[in-house]
Amino acid sequence: MSEQYDQTQRAGQRRQSGSPVQEIAERVAQSVGQVIIGKRNEVRLAILGLLCQGHILLEDIPGVGKTMMARSLAKALGCTFNRIQFTPDMLPSDITGVSIFNPKTREFEFRSGPIMAQIVLADEINRATPKTQSALLEAMEEGQVTVDGVTYGLNTPFMILATQNPIEYEGTFPLPEAQLDRFLIRIQMGYPQPSEELTILSAQQYQHPINNLQQVISLQELISAQKAIKEVYVAEEVKQYIINLVTASRRHPDVYLGSSPRGSIGLFRTSQARAAMAGRDYVIPDDVKALAEVTLAHRVIVGPSARIKNITSRTIIQDILQTTPVPGSSAR
Repeated sequence: MSEQYDQTQRAGQRRQSGSPVQEIAERVAQSVGQVIIGKRNEVRLAILGLLCQGHILLEDIPGVGKTMMARSLAKALGCTFNRIQFTPDMLPSDITGVSIFNPKTREFEFRSGPIMAQIVLADEINRATPKTQSALLEAMEEGQVTVDGVTYGLNTPFMILATQNPIEYEGTFPLPEAQLDRFLIRIQMGYPQPSEELTILSAQQYQHPINNLQQVISLQELISAQKAIKEVYVAEEVKQYIINLVTASRRHPDVYLGSSPRGSIGLFRTSQARAAMAGRDYVIPDDVKALAEVTLAHRVIVGPSARIKNITSRTIIQDILQTTPVPGSSAR
């Protein structure tokens, strides 16, 4: 690796005593951790997605805390929260809103839908038809919705946390590639450990811990942190490493469709956020490696022959990480 990167790394190590982003992330993580017990890594990934101004896909079986993750995150941030329960009979206007004629004023008035919130939980998103799912595309990418030719801006910050059950496929519609690509990261919650589940039982004996959750950061602090992560330095060698990983996902023999350039940008931005949350002002290859799977796997479509062999997109990304050279320090 170049001498410039080495010097930046050493300088960053001297400044690693703490940062505003690290403090903010830790406060939110501790607050949400009172509700989502034993899932510190998953909670930090959700916070990372928020700092990157991205959207999150929570994929796991029912009852492991997906909805509580979204609710507790909204309460800790003091953000407005809406929950949308997706069903097959839902229409796009049920999400974005609708214009209703007012006979008194003889004008159409816009009645906003549940998308007009800062944190939106799209529960069981794959139970809605593709037409309804597409109502989220403009909101997720451009932060706005268009109803009857009129465009309405969404709140800041704005984040969608969508959930889906990967086990039960009856009565569901798989998310199209265009929508999957708009999710910054995909998180799987998983079962808690027996000791953690015992703690959950004790914590909920009299009331749910989310009832005692308080706002721990201000909106201005959050916006400042979102801006701060963009200032984190990324060396050219690390940028090239990101490109090499994404390019490998397109050329892998078991892949039908590889990651898009949006995946490169997502991995770049999440690596900056991870570095900032660790108190660093520079990105190291370990940041990229730690986030490659959650950022790229849902953007990779496995080929038909590979699916027969039970090869998943996650195993493909793991294989790419093992075979792609990692940038290292240059010899002196």
